[in-house]
Amino acid sequence: MLFKGKGSIGLDLGSSYIKTVKLKESKGSYELELFDIHTLPPELIVDGSIIDSIRLVDSIKEMIKKTGIKTKDTVISISGHSSVIIKRISLPEMSEEDLSESIKFEAEQYVPFDIEDVNLDFQILGPKEEPGAMDVILVAVKKDIINEYISVIKEAGLNPIIVDIDAFALENMYGVNYEIEPEKNIALLNIGASTINLSILKGGISVFTRDSSLGSNLHTEALQREFNTSYENAERLKRGEAVENVSPADAAAVIESASEEILSEIVRSFDYYRSTTLHEDISEVIFGGGCSLLKDFSSMIAGRTGIETKVVDPFRNIKIPNKFDGSYIREIAPIMAVAVGLALRRQGDR
Repeated sequence: MLFKGKGSIGLDLGSSYIKTVKLKESKGSYELELFDIHTLPPELIVDGSIIDSIRLVDSIKEMIKKTGIKTKDTVISISGHSSVIIKRISLPEMSEEDLSESIKFEAEQYVPFDIEDVNLDFQILGPKEEPGAMDVILVAVKKDIINEYISVIKEAGLNPIIVDIDAFALENMYGVNYEIEPEKNIALLNIGASTINLSILKGGISVFTRDSSLGSNLHTEALQREFNTSYENAERLKRGEAVENVSPADAAAVIESASEEILSEIVRSFDYYRSTTLHEDISEVIFGGGCSLLKDFSSMIAGRTGIETKVVDPFRNIKIPNKFDGSYIREIAPIMAVAVGLALRRQGDR
């Protein structure tokens, strides 16, 4: 597939896959232009940190060659509880220009790193009910983490134009594909191989974000231990395939047991959110990431949290041309939520 012209690609670098999406915008709607999933060897990226940059660059180059991507401009994102800080804070009302000048001072009390070691950004959400105050989303990311990712993208021959945050990419995806309901709190939950991204929206505006270093690698490791099998076979068992006399039913029992830690972390995050918001409840969970491809996992979340849980459809309002295998895209779509959110970004927007 060869694509020319303007626009950028959304490149979601996970610990198991590179997910790539390019969208074409026309009259306020979107059409899929490029879609690719490229499997990564294990442990190139761990808890949001790049462990083996040389092999990661090689994998990105393989993906570029396979898809024939001509677009260089690339939007990427990062996450990780140890390197990304996202805080909703209250500040005296001021202009965006004034806040730009004072953000470093304001951020110091919220960021547990040396302020010179992080890149800072913010978004003014609007005035609070009490006069003279405003809500602001503050984001701080370690410079060495950003530099790692930018270096890898450039080494692979691409041009990184935006570095986003996974949780915000999920919000972008949601805004295009779902109707905003003003009074509802919606939890966007993305569970990958080694990270849980949680973003809670109220009326479409972010009110809570949290990253946790858990994910579906717990299932893989449990299957490897239980059946003394390889990483590759464990991944096949997760997909519901039979492997070396191990039935899908036997694998399902191990997966359910290994899910306990993930489910407990989700419940803890929801409880923490309620404790910080005068016990506001969550109306619905929209769930994606690699874990969403596990059979009945959304039912497990609903059962443990007592909240209606739906699997995300990041292409719900995006036209998929006939040149693509629509049934395959619908099957794999839940792991593409972050990539779609990144593909929606344009240079210069906020």
